Amino acid sequence: MTKAISIALIVGGIVLLYFGGQAFNSVSSDVSRVFTGSPTNKAILLLVGGVAATIAGLTGMALSGRKR
Repeated sequence: MTKAISIALIVGGIVLLYFGGQAFNSVSSDVSRVFTGSPTNKAILLLVGGVAATIAGLTGMALSGRKR
């Protein structure tokens, strides 16, 4: 994985984490938590996608620095 792709994944992951946090603290997520005990699916998917993209980007950065 090239460094450019890794950096793009890290930035994209951080953006997804930000929007996931916003969705997690939204009114609709609060209403969902009252009735179901869990936040909305959108919030969960954004947070999981953000974590996955960030980890993939960090892994790519770590492996791209290694010589073959």
